[in-house]
Amino acid sequence: MADNNTLKEEALHYHAKGRPGKIEVIPSKETASQKDLTLAYSPGVADPCLEIAANPEDIYKYTAKGNLVAVISNGTAVLGLGDIGPGASKPVMEGKGLLFKIYADIDVFDLELNTKNVDEFVRTVKILEPTFGGINLEDISAPECFEIEERLKAELDIPVMHDDQHGTAIISAAALLNALEIVKKDISKVKIIINGAGASATSCTRLYCSLGAQKQNILMFDSKGLIHPIRTNLDGRKAEFANDHFSPETTLTEALVGADVFVGLSKGDILSEEMIKPMAKDCIVFAMANPTPEIAYDKALNARKDIIFATGRSDYPNQVNNVLGFPYIFRGALDVRSKVINEEMKLAAVYALADLAKKPVPDIVNLAYGQENIVFGREYIIPKPVDPRLLITVAPAVALAAMKSGVAKHPIENWEAYELQLSKRLGLDNTLMKVIINKAKTKPKRVVLADAENLSVLKAAQEVFQEKIATPILLGNREVIQQILDENSIKLPGVEIIDPYLPVADEDKERANRYSELLFIRRQRQGLNKAEAQKIIRRRNYFGSMMVSTGDADAMIGGMSRNYPDTVRPALQAIGRKEGVQKVSGMYILMTRFGPLFLADTTVNFNPSAEEIVEIAELSAKQVEKFNIKPRIALITYSNFGSAEGEDAKKMKSAVQLLKQRNPSMIVDGEIQAHLPFNMELLKENHPFSELAEKGANVLIFPNLSSSNIAYNLVKEIAGIEKIGPILLGLKKPVHVLQLGSSTREIVNMIAIAVVDAQMSK
Repeated sequence: MADNNTLKEEALHYHAKGRPGKIEVIPSKETASQKDLTLAYSPGVADPCLEIAANPEDIYKYTAKGNLVAVISNGTAVLGLGDIGPGASKPVMEGKGLLFKIYADIDVFDLELNTKNVDEFVRTVKILEPTFGGINLEDISAPECFEIEERLKAELDIPVMHDDQHGTAIISAAALLNALEIVKKDISKVKIIINGAGASATSCTRLYCSLGAQKQNILMFDSKGLIHPIRTNLDGRKAEFANDHFSPETTLTEALVGADVFVGLSKGDILSEEMIKPMAKDCIVFAMANPTPEIAYDKALNARKDIIFATGRSDYPNQVNNVLGFPYIFRGALDVRSKVINEEMKLAAVYALADLAKKPVPDIVNLAYGQENIVFGREYIIPKPVDPRLLITVAPAVALAAMKSGVAKHPIENWEAYELQLSKRLGLDNTLMKVIINKAKTKPKRVVLADAENLSVLKAAQEVFQEKIATPILLGNREVIQQILDENSIKLPGVEIIDPYLPVADEDKERANRYSELLFIRRQRQGLNKAEAQKIIRRRNYFGSMMVSTGDADAMIGGMSRNYPDTVRPALQAIGRKEGVQKVSGMYILMTRFGPLFLADTTVNFNPSAEEIVEIAELSAKQVEKFNIKPRIALITYSNFGSAEGEDAKKMKSAVQLLKQRNPSMIVDGEIQAHLPFNMELLKENHPFSELAEKGANVLIFPNLSSSNIAYNLVKEIAGIEKIGPILLGLKKPVHVLQLGSSTREIVNMIAIAVVDAQMSK
């Protein structure tokens, strides 16, 4: 991770760059013409207004209310920062809104209320009820948070949830059920120690009791000791968990003797190895203080080999993360227009999460965590946050519980259609870059950056170095690189800087001579003489390619300061094509809201033949499969299955036939126009025989470089879609080319892909 000063600078830049903040409002209807504006506002807007006045439930039909949640705080308990005020809480509330959107496609307005008065807070939220479909309370201090939530739940007709109370409770309860199942213990009989007595701790304990835990077996501690009936300083809801079965002087250390479960919702490093050693056999420890757990992972496992351990951190197994809950709970509640989020709905989320962890894990999740097969067990008791099944698992369970408990005003009738609707909201492959970056972190590789005299490249180098995505190697003028590093406070301690043109160290001189000799041997019968080899090896793209070729590096990224052929040619000459590959090709990834879309060939081949189209499609399919995504390939042109004549139409039709002969199980179809693989209703209606009619396409193969490049550049600029690439396909070892003007984020993504490619090559 970055040091604190660097992280602070990056965080401030992240929130301030471009449009300040993290969220914006985007129109969801057409606004291009005068007619559009007439319908959107005056006079057309009067008609839905009158419909809603006549039938209040029509507000869900004609407005965004049904997909709009308010994230509301008064800033009195913000993260671990305490009472910093409503304005200072706004970055957190915007962040919560961002999570709602990216995980469940729920829109959010964040509201920061400048009041600590409970009556004033409740009154303000109550008069805003017509605007929202749900209320997410956030970062409100105890005990006020309890009264605020209870009053709003009683007085509003829309779902209300204080995530600080219930989010951790729901996720940890699912983890606890599974942990107890693994160690074969009965929740009604286990001794549970709760350290912390705030809003989250009391909510967790209540939910554990709903699952069968017995209050007489639960000991709760706050900063003053055991919660006991004789204490006179029990504020908030602490008295509910006062336990008189033990001495009021019982310490945390004494309570842990023979305990089956420890749940920490307090502060870091309050547990020692000696304290957990006397716990019962197969003990369960949830150390959920963040960012420092009550006891470190390595210390806990060193003390107890039989322990099941969970934290709130992403770098250890069994992360108890609220993002596993609140987006999907609200999604289910909104979709049936629930009046509340009740206990039945929370328990449904608990059981859905617990059950999901027992099911076979999708390959994309295994890839994300660098494992061949994650299976239910001591180090996997709760689903991973990147699991694409969460939306289609938890939301329906919550919706069904709302219906069964009688609080749903709009019951779901067709569950199959509802699941399909959920899948389409975000796409099941929308976690691709998270997966790739996590995979890269499992085994970081050495990546040569051939354009290290560029500020964006050096910023990317710092990020991948600090996040342990890759070990960067910088090529370029040492003085220039060092000056950029110093001027921009970029820290890359120990990172190798090589100047191929003016090698100073004897090692670099020897390496340059060795590379030139190897390059000459490889190219001596292709027109390259020895003097030329010694000259061109000084060029960074040749030097970097030879580093990869000889194993001195694992991958190379270039192209920021050179034309595309000037990066590809050295890679071809120094590294060469994979065995059996006739033509290298290039592929871009567009990160659409429905998942990644792969486009090829967008960079190399001007007018490929049908046979070359086949090879491009096969190379693209193999690359897509590396990301554990099933390729569905459309060969794009101006014709639909013989509807038009022409050279490109015949070529693509022939290529489809060849692909099917060579790869009978491949999902591929064409020739087809570009819009049809994304309009399945139209495709089914007119061409029901097509293999793409059910799920459409995620890989597009173009007939020539002109059409592919035009399509790629047009779509990514007009639609504002995040892009990755171009990825070179068909080389023996990974070399990828940056587009001119690539951002730091795009460079980091390309480095991560290069690392994963190198891992796969090994």
